[in-house]
Amino acid sequence: MPKPQIKANEVLVKVVATTSTTADGMMRTGKPYFGRLMTGLFKPKHAIPGTGFAGYIAETGLKVKKFILGTRVFGETTLRMSANAEFVAVPEDGVILPMPDNMTYTEAATYGDGHVTSLNFLKEIAKIKPGQKVLINGASGSLGTAAVQLARNFGAEVTGVCSSRNVGLVKSLGADHVIDYTREDFTTGKIKYDLVFDTVGKSSYSKSKNILTDSGKYVSPVLKFSLLMQMFWTAVFSKKKAMFGATGLLSDSELRNLISQLSNFFTEGHLKTVIDRQYPLEKVSEAHRYVASGHKKGNVVIIVDPKNT
Repeated sequence: MPKPQIKANEVLVKVVATTSTTADGMMRTGKPYFGRLMTGLFKPKHAIPGTGFAGYIAETGLKVKKFILGTRVFGETTLRMSANAEFVAVPEDGVILPMPDNMTYTEAATYGDGHVTSLNFLKEIAKIKPGQKVLINGASGSLGTAAVQLARNFGAEVTGVCSSRNVGLVKSLGADHVIDYTREDFTTGKIKYDLVFDTVGKSSYSKSKNILTDSGKYVSPVLKFSLLMQMFWTAVFSKKKAMFGATGLLSDSELRNLISQLSNFFTEGHLKTVIDRQYPLEKVSEAHRYVASGHKKGNVVIIVDPKNT
């Protein structure tokens, strides 16, 4: 592919690390199908996949004032994709921020996926409060590993749900309790939760409502038709709520604000990134296949420039 030609208000980022995520796979395959209205009806609007990136400024447009050459930056391209490449063009006012000094490129590349989505769901959608009981389904994934740490930082009592092999990981991230889903169905338990954050969409509001408090919330970033109907129903007829939000459709300024908050959490020592596997750029297809297998823990990073990681 040719190197992107930047516009006057854009910067060219030399990508050092990028990611492969479940959301990238959904955009690549066009599933669920209604997503094709935004990503392309018959094929992706953008041939290069990937949204999360970390690198440094290689070129600046004539009107760019916020960034200078060599600045280490990270962010995401949202529906413009194109991050799984050596270079990516990003608007100066897009979702792009300077990296903290002690953050690595491999860590930074992941912030546009699980970290930012989990922060948006916990803080902005669910309005998490100190002292609440929060259950996180899929606690060992990219969203889950971030959500466990963030929920603890917000003062919640956290229960993580994961497989046997990931119990130790989830505990190490600060979960107060861990449920092994291979041995126990969390939806049949007796404990009531103020919030169920289903990061993987494997459960449902219908199954989870019995473990919600009277004003509890079931939230998930995986939109299904059933969840959509439950959202409309509970908005009018129930104190218990089913909720969804498309983090990737937030405005660039809203996403920048969320990532800026996450950057502060990192600097304060409250947020660490779990990385499962790293792939070189030429094996990006293998990375996508591994993510699609549904067995990753934490994040999958693609190393574009190994000399600078």
